[in-house]
Amino acid sequence: MGYNLRLPACLAAAIFILCNCSDSPSVGVIPEAVDIPSNNIRHYLTTTAGDITKGSLEEYTSADVWEKNKPLKYQQFIEMVSLADLPMNMERAAPKVTVTGSIQQDGYRIDKLYYESLPGLYVAANLYVPDNIESPTAAIVYVCGHTQTQKVSYQAHPRKFAQLGFVCLIPETIQYGEVKGEHWGCYANGWFNWYSRGYTPAGVEVWNAVRGLDLLSAMPEVDTARMGTTGISGGGAISWFLGAVDSRIKAVAPVCGISTIDGHVTTRTIDGHCDCMMCINTYGWDTKDIGALIAPRPLLIAQSDRDGLNQIESAQEIYHDLKSFYQMLGHPENISFIETPGGHSYHKNSREGIFSFFLKHLKEVEVSPEKAGDIDEAALLSVDDLAAYEDGPPPDDITTTIQDSFVDLASPPRISNVDQLIKFRDQVRESLMKRTFNHFPDSDCALNPEQIFRTDDSAEFGGEKYYINTEKGWRLKANIYWRQPKDQKKPMMIILRNPNEAKNESERFSNGLSDLWNIAIVDVRGVGESGWSADLQWHIRRASAWTGRTIASMRVYDLLRFMDFIRTLPGVDSARIGVAGRGEMSVVAMYGALLDGNCKTVIIQEPPETQNAASNSDGRGDAIEMLNCLRITDVNQLPGLIYPTETLVSGEIPNSYQWSLDVAESIGHKEMIREIKLE
Repeated sequence: MGYNLRLPACLAAAIFILCNCSDSPSVGVIPEAVDIPSNNIRHYLTTTAGDITKGSLEEYTSADVWEKNKPLKYQQFIEMVSLADLPMNMERAAPKVTVTGSIQQDGYRIDKLYYESLPGLYVAANLYVPDNIESPTAAIVYVCGHTQTQKVSYQAHPRKFAQLGFVCLIPETIQYGEVKGEHWGCYANGWFNWYSRGYTPAGVEVWNAVRGLDLLSAMPEVDTARMGTTGISGGGAISWFLGAVDSRIKAVAPVCGISTIDGHVTTRTIDGHCDCMMCINTYGWDTKDIGALIAPRPLLIAQSDRDGLNQIESAQEIYHDLKSFYQMLGHPENISFIETPGGHSYHKNSREGIFSFFLKHLKEVEVSPEKAGDIDEAALLSVDDLAAYEDGPPPDDITTTIQDSFVDLASPPRISNVDQLIKFRDQVRESLMKRTFNHFPDSDCALNPEQIFRTDDSAEFGGEKYYINTEKGWRLKANIYWRQPKDQKKPMMIILRNPNEAKNESERFSNGLSDLWNIAIVDVRGVGESGWSADLQWHIRRASAWTGRTIASMRVYDLLRFMDFIRTLPGVDSARIGVAGRGEMSVVAMYGALLDGNCKTVIIQEPPETQNAASNSDGRGDAIEMLNCLRITDVNQLPGLIYPTETLVSGEIPNSYQWSLDVAESIGHKEMIREIKLE
């Protein structure tokens, strides 16, 4: 039978202290000049983004140090750009190419074609080939930005390259063009489960470009030692990524496509950017770290000074820091910067500078930008003229659904005994710490618990309020309700308060729990006093992911810190700690129990069936995504994985939790996952 908590009167002011280095609770007042944590998500994210950008490249103090670490950094980036499941470092056959037509122009021809990047994934493209090629020549992959009819809109660029003697392939992206797939999963559709899947559409674009390089490499007209890439906006970002992943690219020229993580988050230019503009930032990289993988190959960064999507100062910082990096590697002459006036667009200076750049570094021809010349936008061809498909794409084309298959998701093994379960659980926990919770602080800040209120009116044996530091910048509240004498060590149930819940909802929920449990109702970040407005949620979900974390994963860390604190309280049996969560907080509760490893009981109510589910397009609602988690596990597997912790489900157990139920039965502990009815 539950105990009806009598809540204390409204607290007039929250008084807490940070200067106390002890983790022992105390009562006090705020001394002067104490830096009180802000509990402000924007401040936290901008500070975090600033730290990422500031710390980028600092660990590489010499060329030798970089060369030693480069293979690991390369593999990390391959993973973060969603290419870990693909044969990046294996010999590949050229893709199957279907040429559907050819247009002869003055001095070059345009082949209309499509190629098969993966089984069923077709890429519409145009290939510009100069006439009278006598020996293999240089080639360019021109990657498109976000504009309709891409190879049509940007055709003046590959045409100019062909006129300068380059073979140029211009593939369309999956976002626009003849077949319209999706770049805007998180941006516009509420598919925040892309973060859980470890999927970025940048991965598809980079892979399609890599296969484009394979196509070019098979052509007798192309010198494979002289290939480069360029593009604007989204094409600028993808050219940056392509140069980082494929060493066959010998020169890179991104235009209006890069900013630091600090620049994106602090100025909120991230809000205007497509999901393809950033990798899954598992390891907390800045754009400069990606640029380091291009070095010391020739790199030209072009950026306009009034770009609404990329702050000029941010691009300048990238150039400045990479210039020092190139200097360290002994090739400062290989990096350059062009600043142009105006908004998010090309400029005559950037176009001419790019043509001159590629002539120099891929053809060894020194030509001034003015002499290299600009594009000619006269007599452009139409959409129908340049169409690669005659009657639409092949019937097995999967462009519009590639997001569902591009990344391999984990499938749990069959478990038949406890030893197998423990081994698998430990593997899952280790992988989660590396790829999902990698943002956890390297060292815990002091909890500095502060008891700011106590009463004998809120429960049979009194109540207390505490604030603790969970992470730098976050000081969060716990309400303790003692149902058992505090001079006896008894079980404690931690109840996670939900964002925007009704007044005293968690307290009412606690009434249905057994009186044997003392109660701690805690506010993780984004809940209660540290909450944020619903219209900020979309930005927070995206900005968090771009800094290597998610709302849910940050809350798991807060929960772990609260568990550490609760175990220090007199009257708490540290071996009998429970966690309760409802709805989205049931995800936090179960992951917290898995990582803690010493939780006795988890109580969940209305848990999500999976983390592989769409959310609201405006970002509101349950934020249960965690970076890469679906490549490792899913929330429905956690009741089985947290053995010997028991999982009590208030209401019906979702059908998707069957693997966990099978595990419990197979190891002879069917009772460890069961339904309960709360009073």
